[in-house]
Amino acid sequence: MKKYILPLLLIILTYSCKKENIQTEGTATLEFSNDTIIFDTIFSSVGSVTKQLMVYNNNDFDITTNVRLGGDSEGSFRMNVDGESGNNIQNVTISANDSMFVFVEVTIDPTNTNTPYLVSDSIIFTTGNKTQDIDLVAYGQDAYFHTANTYGDIINGEDTSRFFYHQLDCNEIWNNDKPHVIYGYVIVDPNCQLTINEGTNIYLHKKSGIIVGNPFTSNSGGTIKVNGTLGNEVTFRGDRLDSWYDSLPGQWDRIWIYPGSINNEFNYTNFQNGTIAIHADTVGNNNPTAIINNCRIDNMSAIGILGQGAKLEVNNTIITKCGQYSVVCNIGGDYTFKHCTFANYWNYDHRNSPSILLNNYYEGADGNIYVRDLNNAYFGNCIIHGSLTTEISFQENEIGNFYYTFDHSLIKIDTTDINTNTSNFINVIKNKSPYFTDISNFDFHLSDESPCISAGDFNITQSESVLFLDLEGNLRDNVPDLGVYKK
Repeated sequence: MKKYILPLLLIILTYSCKKENIQTEGTATLEFSNDTIIFDTIFSSVGSVTKQLMVYNNNDFDITTNVRLGGDSEGSFRMNVDGESGNNIQNVTISANDSMFVFVEVTIDPTNTNTPYLVSDSIIFTTGNKTQDIDLVAYGQDAYFHTANTYGDIINGEDTSRFFYHQLDCNEIWNNDKPHVIYGYVIVDPNCQLTINEGTNIYLHKKSGIIVGNPFTSNSGGTIKVNGTLGNEVTFRGDRLDSWYDSLPGQWDRIWIYPGSINNEFNYTNFQNGTIAIHADTVGNNNPTAIINNCRIDNMSAIGILGQGAKLEVNNTIITKCGQYSVVCNIGGDYTFKHCTFANYWNYDHRNSPSILLNNYYEGADGNIYVRDLNNAYFGNCIIHGSLTTEISFQENEIGNFYYTFDHSLIKIDTTDINTNTSNFINVIKNKSPYFTDISNFDFHLSDESPCISAGDFNITQSESVLFLDLEGNLRDNVPDLGVYKK
């Protein structure tokens, strides 16, 4: 009998230890990854991103808890607890030393106000007789919504692109009393004008944009006038306002100035986080396609400004962080850039395309090459720099005109590929650092040692009244600095 005593004793001891680790649920405490879940400002009736909460059971025993929304927000918040959706989830078991996910979204009802407002609630965990809660905080804002209600197809050779769109009323005016949110494309019809006044914010959903002119009719034309002012700029950006989207490129498509549209204007306008900021298509006349003054284009996944046979006048404008090109002057046209900064330091993946592309031909759908004259591509008092060895590319077909000038500008260029000792290059600074203040933080002001200081030509500056002040409203000297900023 003695040989059975020890095993029996071990069984008794083991049982005794387990019994000591069993605690009543009333004494159990959960731990959380956050004590508050905050949603950045979202538009009324538009759902937020999903945020997650980690719930930890750091005890040596299982815990059963009930999870519910407090209900203070009248149904604005929605949650999913460990795979089960609902506002009141009962008897959720979390194993000892384990965890679970709680996912939360919010949609806010309109309040007809332009002022952000607060909606709050809480997630309540009841474990036995112990209650714990996590605060939910969301900021909402009402908006004008422009939602696609039809579609059309654009056929280009063998390719067909389908556009979902909404036609604007003729001669609409957008003011800054509330933001404008675009789903799909809005179309400015021929012989109509969209006017966007100072301080207006336009938020665009994925694959959304503005088409100036109607590609689905035989008529051409349409006009957009953007009237931002210094300190009260107009902004185009993606419609996700959560902080994770602050610098994510490619959130919306483009502003497409369709063939036949002329005399478009963009003044003090910010373009952020799209695919192409401005796409100015073939026009073929002497009127400006667009005048672009005092604008900021930042973080486009493809191109800052794409001109295709267009006539563009661009002054005091900075283009930074583009996945491909800052500017494309494609299939000919007429382009003038004065006191512009092109600083292309792309930080998402490898960029192969230079900042500036000049071209005077294209390959048609039939496989033939068609030449269109590049009558002018002028860069005066500009900075062209970036992370590549050369930031300027030339694609010339000798059959057509290919005229360009870099005048009193700092450029980064491969001198083994292009002879810069010609009349195309006037007093240029080649392959020197512009010494921006802080490239890593995308601050493209000039530091004290910059060779761009006092390197400009005042004749260029005084050629346009808009150039007497830099992008921030500082009066330029008689010997001006290059780029958009006065040191």
